[in-house]
Amino acid sequence: MAEHLKIDFLTLFPKMLEGFLNESMLGRAQEAGILELNVHDIRNWATSKHKITDDRPFGGGPGMLMKPEPIFSAIEELQTPNCTRIYMCPDGEKFSPQHAEEFSKAGHLIILSGHYEGIDQRVRDCLIDREISIGDYVLTNGTLPAAVIADATARYVKGVLGEENSLTYDSFNDNLLAFPQYTRPADFRGMKVPEVLMSGDHKKIAEWRREQQIIKTKERRQDILK
Repeated sequence: MAEHLKIDFLTLFPKMLEGFLNESMLGRAQEAGILELNVHDIRNWATSKHKITDDRPFGGGPGMLMKPEPIFSAIEELQTPNCTRIYMCPDGEKFSPQHAEEFSKAGHLIILSGHYEGIDQRVRDCLIDREISIGDYVLTNGTLPAAVIADATARYVKGVLGEENSLTYDSFNDNLLAFPQYTRPADFRGMKVPEVLMSGDHKKIAEWRREQQIIKTKERRQDILK
C-alpha cells in the first residue's frame, strides 16, 4: 500500500469539496500527514478582468465550454514530474477498485472537474493522463465525481482506514459484493442473527460469508461475477 498521497483538485466550485474533504477518515488522515488534499479555484488562473473561464464553442451548439488558458496555467503550475493528471468526464473510463488502487500509488494526483459542456479538447490532448467517469449518467459538473475518486483512492493509502483488513471485505473485491453483516442485539424484533456468526467457528463463518457473497452477486450483479 502507498504511504502518502497528495491530491490537487481543480474546480469552479471549491466549496462543494471543502466540507467533504475535512470530515471522517479523510479529515483524520490529513491531520496525521498521510493525505494532502488541496482545493483550487480555476478562476484564480483566469487573467481577464472578470475572471472568465468559459466561452462559446466553435462550430456552434448549446452551452459553454471551459477555456484552455486558465486550465493550462493551473496544471502547469501544480504538476510534478511523476503526477497523474485526471479529468472527470462522462465519456471517460469507468472507475473501478483497480483504478483506485492504481491512483493511490501515484504519489500525486491532479483531478480536473469539468463544467458546462466540458473543456477545450486541447487540454485533454496535451495535459490529461486519464479520463475517468464514475458512471453512465451526467452531473452538473465533475466536482462530486472528483470527491468520489479521492475517497475511494484514499482507502488504499496506508493508515487511512482504521483497520487495513477492511479492504479485504469491501464490495467488488474478488468480483463479489459484500456479505451481510450483523451486530448486537442478537434478536431484534424477532429477527435473529444467523447462528453461524455466533458459533466462534472461524472456518464456518468464512465459508458462510463467501457463500452469501456469491448468492448476492448472482442476484444483483451477474455482470461482474467470474
